[in-house]
Order: sequence, then C-alpha cells, then structure tokens
Amino acid sequence: MNAPAQSSLSAAALPAAPALGRRLDELVLQPLKRAFVGKDEIIDLLGVCLAAGENCFLLGPPGTAKSALVHGLARRLDARGFDYLLTRFTEPSELFGPFDLRRLREGDLVTNTEGMLPEAELVFLDELLNANSAILNSLLMVLNEKVFRRGREQRALPVLMVVGASNRLPEDEALQALFDRFLVRVRSGNVGDEQLPAVLAAGWMLEQAAPVAPKMSAGDIRALQAQLRGVDLAPVAAGYLDVIRRMRRAGLAVSDRRAVRLQRLVAASALLCGRSVAQTSDLWVLRYTWDTEEQAEVLTALVDAAISQAAQAPQSHPQAAGAASPDAAALARELAAIGDALAAIPAGGADADAERARLRDRLGLVAGRVQWVADVAARGHLDGETARLWTGLGGDPP
Repeated sequence: MNAPAQSSLSAAALPAAPALGRRLDELVLQPLKRAFVGKDEIIDLLGVCLAAGENCFLLGPPGTAKSALVHGLARRLDARGFDYLLTRFTEPSELFGPFDLRRLREGDLVTNTEGMLPEAELVFLDELLNANSAILNSLLMVLNEKVFRRGREQRALPVLMVVGASNRLPEDEALQALFDRFLVRVRSGNVGDEQLPAVLAAGWMLEQAAPVAPKMSAGDIRALQAQLRGVDLAPVAAGYLDVIRRMRRAGLAVSDRRAVRLQRLVAASALLCGRSVAQTSDLWVLRYTWDTEEQAEVLTALVDAAISQAAQAPQSHPQAAGAASPDAAALARELAAIGDALAAIPAGGADADAERARLRDRLGLVAGRVQWVADVAARGHLDGETARLWTGLGGDPP
C-alpha cells in the first residue's frame, strides 16, 4: 500500500474525506464500542491508526480482549486478514509462506504467499515480541516500508494496518527496533469492578450474536488514507511544534522521522470527526506515543495541558477530554524514575545544571497529574514523594 502522498487516486475521484471518516466511526467503531465494554480508548486508537495507515501496539496481560478487539474490527471490514501467535521458534514460512516447490524445481526461489501475511490487508501479530532473528528483518520491512523481501524477491504489500500485541515491553535492542515501528502504543487492562456486570452481559451477548456483515471495504479505507494529504494542519502547526519540543525536553525520544509521521495521526483524528481541518483537540493522539509505561502519565499531562482549552470545542474527538483519574501506580513509577535520574547526576558542571532543569520540567508535569488521583491515601503518598524530589532538585514547586 502506498502512502497517501504517493497514491495514484486523484482527489476528485475520491469520496469526501469527512464522509469517509464519519462512516468509519459510525458503521465500524461505534458498534464495536457497544460490543466491548470499557474498550473505547483502544477502539478509537485502532480507528485512528487504520485511517492513518499506521501500526498499533497493544500492551496488556492475557484475557483483556486484545485479540478479540482486532478480530471484531476485522469482521466489520471487507478486507483480507491474517493473524498469528508468534513464539521463539516461529519460522519465516509460517508468516510469509513456503517456497513454491514447482518454481523451485525450475530454479526460481519464489514464495507461495496464498493466504499468508504478504496478501493480507489487516494483520494481527500476537505476542509480537517473541519474534526471533530469523523473521525480524522481514517484519521490519513489512512494518516500516510495507514491502516483502526474500532473497531477490520483492513486492509491495496491500496491508492497511498491522496490530501487534504483547504482555511486556521490549528489553533488548533488536526488539526495540521492532517496537519502534508501532507509532501508537496503548495499554489494555481488565475493567474496573464497577463495569464488570456490563462486561459479563456484553460478553454473553457476544457469544450468541449473529455473524457481523462488513460495513466498509478495503478500498474505502485506502480512499480514506489517501485523503490524509488533504487535511489542513496549519491551524495546529504552532501547538504541535510546541508539544514536540516539550516532549523532547521531558526526556521522550522523538526523532525527526517520528515527529513527521505523528502528523498523520493528527490528520486521521480530524477525518474521524468529519473534518478536513485539524484543530488543537486532535493533538490528543500524542498521548499514546510513549516508549515506557513510566512515560505514559508524563505524556498525558503534557498533552492535556496543551489541549485543555480546546478539548470541548465543536466536533472534537471524544478522547480529547481524557481520562477521569490518572493511574497512581504509573505516577509512582515515574517519580521513582525521576529519583533514579536525580541520583545519577554528577556533582557540578553545566551538564548537571541542564539535567536538573530537565528533571524539574518532568516533575512539574507529574505533580500536576498527582492532584487528580482519586484515592486520597495514594495521592498523599505521591504528594510526599513529589515534595521530596522538589527538595532534591533544589527548586520550588511551580
């Protein structure tokens, strides 16, 4: 699949961008939300990634509906699918297909890809981080360039989106490169006790539900992706640039390449809201570009501060309003990481002063989120840790 800027479809030949975006939301995403209780955030992000032609990574323990959500999305799209559970022993042929024996007898190394990943339009790779070195390079090309290469064989892939899932984050450098190809990262957990009755009822209905008829075709999604280039990003250019700079100052690694690609998510958010002009609230998607769980709350605080005045604007995406209460455990991990970074600062020097300033910025973002923790005891503990770190950094709370 070509990127929108390279599409051979002319703008005049495509349906209106807002119409396609609203169709995806109304016919595919909203019914999926009704079927899966407490999963609106993940479903909205799957929709954004599908519209943007970007890959999505789901992090969470078994039994939290990661694969069910992707399968539910696939059933509502008339698109070829492929899903596979990776293990340490998965071989390339299990994903890409075996060599064509007939052609091999003739001296040609050609892969028989029928029914395999190279022919799929929606791909789900469960336990993604079990990928071994034998398939790693091929997967990297699929994710980054949407190209399949095996020996001298090379072909462009029709894939619209790849979804990866795992119950852990990468620990070694090779897998970090694979993880980096997923622009959006979102956690999938068990729902709270208050939502459990609704989950049980919805799950029972899902077991007995009739097959779902596809509501949009792969061609519709390609047309929507091609409309990304028509979204006007000028109204959010200054705000977007400010957020990227603040992300870098807070210690989040945002390469130039990633900063460019993240704009696709902003444009996709606008399309799903029925707009061809981006607005500040569309920056909500940047919350989900963290590399570690500790960064998630900092990133949320940073983005929410940037869009707080615009989250209720007309035609804003519903996710722009954010979550009701921050994750106290994630805040505690981030405070611990700041403490470790503070302890590692060498005494004296301009570099030490710069690092302290960076940590003060980072702590200020966390401190703002702490005040919204619902549990009083947890909030009190986090306040104490925050005050201790302010003292260690030689500064006063903002």
